This record gives sequence, structure tokens and C-alpha cells, in this order.
Amino acid sequence: MKIGIIVAMQKELDLLLPLLNEYNDNTVNDIALYEGRLGNHEVTVMQCGIGKVNAAIGALTLIGAAAPGLVINSGVAGGTGYGAKILDVVVGDRVAYHDVWCGPCGAPRGCVQGLPQYFEAPAGVLASPVFDRDGVKRGLIASGDQFVDSVEGLAAIKEIYPDVMAVDMESAAIAQACYLKKVPFLSIRVISDTPGAADNAAQYATFWDDAPRHTFDVLVSLLETL
Repeated sequence: MKIGIIVAMQKELDLLLPLLNEYNDNTVNDIALYEGRLGNHEVTVMQCGIGKVNAAIGALTLIGAAAPGLVINSGVAGGTGYGAKILDVVVGDRVAYHDVWCGPCGAPRGCVQGLPQYFEAPAGVLASPVFDRDGVKRGLIASGDQFVDSVEGLAAIKEIYPDVMAVDMESAAIAQACYLKKVPFLSIRVISDTPGAADNAAQYATFWDDAPRHTFDVLVSLLETL
């Protein structure tokens, strides 16, 4: 299977590329694509940049250039205190927006009018025993164009999604692009910090020392089962 892997930040890309067996790079739409093998799969890796617009453009570029059978977004996310702690890996069984409101049109908050509120991961992939490991959780990931760093900000998100497990800035936008192009999508995120904690900024800064490898360990193990 051809698999597309999207990360948002350079530091994530720097950790991921050494895992590939020899790769070639080319540029499409001014975005670098890295094509190689990971396990038994052909993979195309890209760094899309931070935020929903960058994520959607990156996803569409990757899909158009590589025609993957599955797109995986790997990266970091803030925790919500619901079922996952710092350094746990959250696998998005569903992803959704937390900052969308189309007005009194009948669509609930978090839902783009005319689209589903939740973009669901493929059941066959979610069933992987890799996700039954200690420290790996299946749950809802909510996305918006903000770094959530306050109790108030997190509370507003939990009013929409009481069971949200992680918050990030890209997953839902990539999921929407994949939904529209009919490509299965999965988000894998490691919890980096707890919004509203007194040491929130310090949590995020020190997290980068080693923790992102947790998601890539899960990613590599997943590909071995597909």
C-alpha cells in the first residue's frame, strides 16, 4: 500500500526521515515531498506547516502527487485531562473542528455546513493491536487555529466535545481534505502538555527532548501490521 505521512513541523520531519529506507525528494506546489520505503510500504512524507490552511494544502498536494491509499498525520497535541496524560499517544478514532461555527444554519458548533461533524478513521486500521498497547489511547482529537494554553480555552472546547482527548491545529483539516478526496485518514498524536497547567509552557518546551519518537514508534509498528 502507498502511504502518505504528514507532519507539521521541521523538528518532526527531522525525526521521521531517518526512519526511511533511502528516499528521493522532489517539490510540488513549493512543498518538498520525500519518497521512500518504511517497512513493506512505499511512503511519501511531507512537512505541511502549522495550522489548518497549511494542512489542507499539504494534504491535497500529497494526494495529487502520490495517490496514497492511506494518509497518516503524526505529531504532537495538547491533552485535555480526559483519558490521556503527557507522553501518551492518542489515535484519533474521530477528528473534528473545535473552532468552526457556521451560524444558525442547523449545523452544530464544530461542524462545517454540508460535511459531517466527525471525520472517522478507517475501522480496519483502528483495529490494529498496536493501539492496544499501554500508553496508546483511541479517542477524539479536535483541531483549531490556536495553541490552547488556558483553562478557559480548553473549557470552551469541552463544552462542544466533553469527551475530547487531545487538541491540535491540523488533524481535522487534513481529515476534511481526505474525506473530500475519498482517501482514508488517521491521526496519531503524542500528548505534549496540559492546557491551563501552571507549567504549561515548560511542559511543551522540555517535551521535545525525546517524546515525539513515541508517535513514530507507534507509526512504524502500525505499518508492520498493515
